[in-house]
Amino acid sequence: MAPIVTSLASIVKQFGIGAVIAAPSGGYTGASGGVISDYLDPGPGIRYRAHIFTSSGTFTVTDSAITSVEYLVVAGGGGGAGGYQAGGGGAGGLRSNHPNIPAPLRESSLPVSTSPGSYTVTVGAGGGGGIAGPAPSLTTSGINGSSSSISNPNITTITSQGGGGGGSYYSPTGTTNPPATPGNPGGSGGGGGCSPVSGSGGTGNRVTGTSTPAPAQGNNGGPGGAPYASPYGGGGGGGAGGAGSAGGASGGLGAGGSGLPIAIETSTARFYAAGGGGGSYDGTNGTGGSSIGGNGGRGTPSITATAGAFNTGSGGGGGGNTSAPTDNGAAGGSGIVVVRYVLPASSGTAKATGGAISFFGGKTIHTFTSSGTFTTPGTFNETVEYVVVAGGAGAGGGLGGGGGAGGYRTSTTPITGPSATTITIGAGGVGHLIDGPNSGALPAPTGNGSNSSFGSPLSVTGGGAGAGYPGNGNSVTNGSGGGGSGAVASSGGTGTIYGNNGGAGDPGGLRRGGGGGGSGGAGVSGASGAHGGLGTQLPATFRDPNSLVGAPGPSGSYWVAAGGGGGGDGSGGSGGGPGGPYAGAGPGGSGPTRGTSALQNTGSGAGGGGNGTAGSNGGSGIVLIAYPT
Repeated sequence: MAPIVTSLASIVKQFGIGAVIAAPSGGYTGASGGVISDYLDPGPGIRYRAHIFTSSGTFTVTDSAITSVEYLVVAGGGGGAGGYQAGGGGAGGLRSNHPNIPAPLRESSLPVSTSPGSYTVTVGAGGGGGIAGPAPSLTTSGINGSSSSISNPNITTITSQGGGGGGSYYSPTGTTNPPATPGNPGGSGGGGGCSPVSGSGGTGNRVTGTSTPAPAQGNNGGPGGAPYASPYGGGGGGGAGGAGSAGGASGGLGAGGSGLPIAIETSTARFYAAGGGGGSYDGTNGTGGSSIGGNGGRGTPSITATAGAFNTGSGGGGGGNTSAPTDNGAAGGSGIVVVRYVLPASSGTAKATGGAISFFGGKTIHTFTSSGTFTTPGTFNETVEYVVVAGGAGAGGGLGGGGGAGGYRTSTTPITGPSATTITIGAGGVGHLIDGPNSGALPAPTGNGSNSSFGSPLSVTGGGAGAGYPGNGNSVTNGSGGGGSGAVASSGGTGTIYGNNGGAGDPGGLRRGGGGGGSGGAGVSGASGAHGGLGTQLPATFRDPNSLVGAPGPSGSYWVAAGGGGGGDGSGGSGGGPGGPYAGAGPGGSGPTRGTSALQNTGSGAGGGGNGTAGSNGGSGIVLIAYPT
């Protein structure tokens, strides 16, 4: 799977902070609007500028040399239906003329003009999740997502339709063998609900233009499980890359359809428009497509449905039971619009290859979000500045400790070419299965983050896993320790050199797990708040306003990474320090709520699970390299 790269604008929106509109970099001002990302596509060696719209706005062209653009228009994803084995939401419609799009779906180029040169950009919202009610009341279907578009009087408007909401279980009092509700049609269709008479999946729609049908925008949702087949389950929502799976034991357990990977925000592809998973009464809940669609809920034991990822147009997960509000359907992810074009050659030249390349402050920056090679020619003789962040750790289940941050290391090193340096990006640790005093004990934590390195000498250790009940947080070298579990006198794991210690669990009172350690501070004990340790702000060299790295931090800071996950239960600890979530670290869960996974490519730890819920996953690491342009 291609790594998921989250833009600064997406992170800001996700964490509820005011919008950031970046100034153009590289001196070129031929167009404006959205958040701007300049990068080099290392394959053809072409420099691009992308304008990324995560909310509605205006794309304005003033340079007559820009005659056409590549575009990506993704609508909001549909919401999952309210529980009782409910269908997942369908992905928002996806339209694009990008070369990554398979030929049957790829559209023609979009002409642009400087007279007039203003293009209205509309970014659709994700649809809300359906409501669960106690049986035999009605449960409600998910709400369709809203359309996204880009338009100008001189061109045909490009519109993508919102994803279809998931279909619900339908059980009015006194009715025998009631039919489930089908999934709604949309850009991709919602999954059908499961009942004695299962609902069909919604159809993925086409948009009719001025004369001919536009290319298909998505796929159908899966039907609900075979009538009352155990385990009962709703169908998965369709995605841009594939149809949703049918629910139930015989049909794929309601997985959401896959999204499409497209490299348009940077040279590294990320997925868009995946379907949400269907909910299950007592079996395996359906997983969201491509790790960005929302996961379905489950009734026994309880798992809450999750939302589609922001600014991907992915569907939300369907609910699993009727115990509102924990079994409500989850919302679809908001859409996104991106346009890109070729930049003039004078805007920057890289001296080396590898990763996503950008230019800021007189420096060339190579950003590695997945493993690769930093290659320099024989003419290269520079002292490079680097940041290496390892993968953050997974969190403990019920009363769980937060995951520790991956090790954070920064300095300079001389490099003389020719050379080929291996870059390794550590994966985030996997969260633990459900455990806790109400469901029995599981073994000690094992979900540490993986190591990252810039060549073999410059490496750091992944974060230490948070403990599930009853246990101590994992200790690591060159990283941060995990938090101890609640309800016992547990200790946090030890972090050394490039990290800090995790917090101890609270044996009484709120019975919270301790916060995971962060690169900028130790995790807080469960008795004192259970907050994860602070992250660290990247050096000034890497604080490009157009940057796609890091996450918001305290006091309005940005470009922050490697924070500790919050401990679970009680009120749940904040990720990355009090008042968070900061640094992309996950907050801990409370009661039946699962903790939150850390953002990818931040190296931050995950939030511990509330009582009876599973732990979440840590964020993958990142490597940054800079030298004079």
